[in-house]
Amino acid sequence: MSRQYETVIGLEVHVELATKTKIFCSCSTAFGGAPNSHTCPVCTGMPGSLPVLNKQVVEYALAVGLATNCEINQYCKFDRKNYFYPDNPQNYQISQLYLPICHDGWVEIETAAGTKKVGIHEIHMEEDAGKLVHDEWEDCSLVDYNRSGVPLIEIVSEPDMRSAEEVIAYLDKLRLIIQYLGASDCKLQEGSMRADVNLSVREVGAEKFGTRTEMKNLNSFKAIARAIEGERARQIELLEEGKAVIQETRRWDDNKEYSYAMRSKEDAQDYRYFPDPDLTPVWIDDEWIQAVRERQPELRSEKLLRYKKEFDIPDYDAGILTSSKTLADLFEAATAICKKPKKVSNWIMVETLRLLKEHDMEPEELAFSPENLAKLVELADAGTINSTVAKEVFEKIFLENVDPEVYVEEHGLKTVNDEGALRAVVEEVLAANPQSVADYKGGKQKAIGFLVGQTMKAMKGKADPGAVNQMLKELLEA
Repeated sequence: MSRQYETVIGLEVHVELATKTKIFCSCSTAFGGAPNSHTCPVCTGMPGSLPVLNKQVVEYALAVGLATNCEINQYCKFDRKNYFYPDNPQNYQISQLYLPICHDGWVEIETAAGTKKVGIHEIHMEEDAGKLVHDEWEDCSLVDYNRSGVPLIEIVSEPDMRSAEEVIAYLDKLRLIIQYLGASDCKLQEGSMRADVNLSVREVGAEKFGTRTEMKNLNSFKAIARAIEGERARQIELLEEGKAVIQETRRWDDNKEYSYAMRSKEDAQDYRYFPDPDLTPVWIDDEWIQAVRERQPELRSEKLLRYKKEFDIPDYDAGILTSSKTLADLFEAATAICKKPKKVSNWIMVETLRLLKEHDMEPEELAFSPENLAKLVELADAGTINSTVAKEVFEKIFLENVDPEVYVEEHGLKTVNDEGALRAVVEEVLAANPQSVADYKGGKQKAIGFLVGQTMKAMKGKADPGAVNQMLKELLEA
């Protein structure tokens, strides 16, 4: 009988914090920029330069710790993690090993199997390294230190996850918490959220963990899911062949769907950690924690409950609207203006999501204002424009953030409510289509659809389809 295996997964998630300046100097953290243009003696590790801690980094780390049910180390300090690598200018990274800022937290995840708590071992603050750019034409590697010294928090989970589905649910939960807090935009494709996967397999029922490997280079949820399946299969195959799994760091190649060894896995002693002599310990008093706690915004779970109670919208809609802070903010701001939550929700759920998909955009890239969405809702609701015109105008709002009232006026898109003008057009359409008139009178109800279409065409789409339908029936049955 073949042996059954269980996968054991823990994650190390690095999150780039949304501060304007770096963790120990005043250089910009903006993404992009010419190589080595956001640098100074501190973040390039020049001898004699001294780091000064950015207070906002501590506040963001505290906010994430409180939102993930962590204990706070009120006395915490920085340590030097020593390693020699070209993108690491000081030959050490300032991190926290002995007294990290947060520890022993948890988040609750939901999967098809139900809800589950995933433990958070610790959250610590640290600085990012630079970036190596490999030039294949010149056969050399270049170093860009713009990212060096960008503030990170590393969220280390307990090995509580058992499947790719649980890992994605955990990452999604963290991403939403951090985005709602405004601590980071968590864009995996830009590297502002990065996950290293520690994975081992063991026989079902075994108490002891298997030998774990760590996988790097994972920049999308899909890549993470594929890497987990690939590494699980690789380890099981080794065990089935009677071979040992080696503890090592592996690099995942998403194109080849295979991971290959980078280096043997280091332990803490390999990094010769010691307290950083240039940075004083951080003392976080009760008042500071309370101040951060009081500033915590409403998180997704609280929004979900409020939306159902306050706006009376379906669970499914509330789930989609709160799945992105941008969508939630847009919904709330537009609703506050026009006081029509269900109508606003419909425009976001249907047309906004359709256009996002069509233009391959993320909700965070939306550039139109809630004021213009609210105006469109009012125009459509009052019958000033019909539904076809409303969709056309919304597309313009989506792409160019036009003022719908001005756009409708300038392009003469208002619904024609002049009954006399409508009657004249309907009579012309009936006279021009005797066959459809005969079909309708002969019992073919569908024929009226064609006549409605012809009338809308003649009215350049500026009639109310309901009114057209009603007038056609009136004249056909007269």
